Amino acid sequence: MTLLIIVFILGYLLVSFEEFTHVDKSVPALMSGGLLWAIYAAQPGHDVGLREHLLHHTGNIGELLFFLLGALTVVELIDAHKGFLIIPKYITTRSKVKLAWIISVIAFFLSAMIDSLAGAIVSIQIMRSLLPKDAPERPWFAALVILAANAGGAWSPIGAVTTVMYYIANKVSAGALVGYLFIPAVVCTLIPLLLFSTKKWMRGTFARVERHDEDVTIRSSGVMLAVGMGALIFVPIFKSLTHLSPFVGMMIAMAVVWAISEWIHPEEKFSEAGVWYSGQKALSRVEMTSITFFMGILFAVAALETAGVLQLLTESLANTIPSRSAISLLLGALSAVVDNVPLAAATISMYQDPLDDPNWHFLAYTVATGGSMLIIGSAAGVAVMALEKISMSWYIKNISWLAAVGYFAGALVYLAMH
Repeated sequence: MTLLIIVFILGYLLVSFEEFTHVDKSVPALMSGGLLWAIYAAQPGHDVGLREHLLHHTGNIGELLFFLLGALTVVELIDAHKGFLIIPKYITTRSKVKLAWIISVIAFFLSAMIDSLAGAIVSIQIMRSLLPKDAPERPWFAALVILAANAGGAWSPIGAVTTVMYYIANKVSAGALVGYLFIPAVVCTLIPLLLFSTKKWMRGTFARVERHDEDVTIRSSGVMLAVGMGALIFVPIFKSLTHLSPFVGMMIAMAVVWAISEWIHPEEKFSEAGVWYSGQKALSRVEMTSITFFMGILFAVAALETAGVLQLLTESLANTIPSRSAISLLLGALSAVVDNVPLAAATISMYQDPLDDPNWHFLAYTVATGGSMLIIGSAAGVAVMALEKISMSWYIKNISWLAAVGYFAGALVYLAMH
């Protein structure tokens, strides 16, 4: 058991120091996942039922990966038709404060529909279409996108990888998740936004980027935006009606959006331009390194569960911190440093609470939003960091305390409600 823990920690350190090793984080994740199962299998007496355990975890992990692949493909198909660029057309304000609120609202609800990572990237593109490159407010608006995207992803069954994991593992239902977490997620976003709006330099107007709407959208943009969003919203409805795994509904949604994406350009179907709107092209643009990273991490955590490491961790936490709420808050804060995917995977294996137990919903909130306290604590934060070249030191100095205030405010609201 000690060797398993050491290998997992070493693998995670390599993931965390990707910037210094210049090796993609998928490599140590996949290596850890494979080595941990091999080490466990090599121990005497542990070969009995090992294949059944492995197949069981493979099925659970496959559900998540197929779901994510479908969701990311739908988002790429909408983006290929420039569907998201319709949104800036309707933003006419030049007020800095109003723009901050509009961008936050967009990131909050967009992330709930297309996941926090994609929602953050799209929101940054919308911000870029409005604010000049040299605008001094851009890092602040970008930081607001991170906070709103992570909070928005927390209350939706398809809004963040962690909530997707709880949803697919049948720990939370779509309706209950929204009912439990919508208000805490709003508070988590609202408090930092209110504090942000009091800044002196936020008063007045900004110099708006001049652009031509006809140059950024095409005739199919609106149709694909509506169809894609509708397809994603259809998935939890499909699960509620059929009680099948969400990835089945996502397969149907992906197929419908894929078909419409090609049918809507019949005259271009066999041309070079038509290829851009095909599902094959969308699949080629999906960030497969994220998929492989999740696969490696989830197999690594599954090996620890099978070996009994997570059960030991659960007992240790319970003996040290008797309050489950305190443990959830601690795990959420830890997600600012430790990737929230293995944290969510570990908690799914650690606890045996029934469907829609308040503990699951609180964990979904803390693990999804706690990462906002550091810019590297969430996929949305890392993406925005790369897009806007925001330094970690600037974020810690100016944003981390705002994120912490929002995180604990939302948590207190949740505990007061439930």
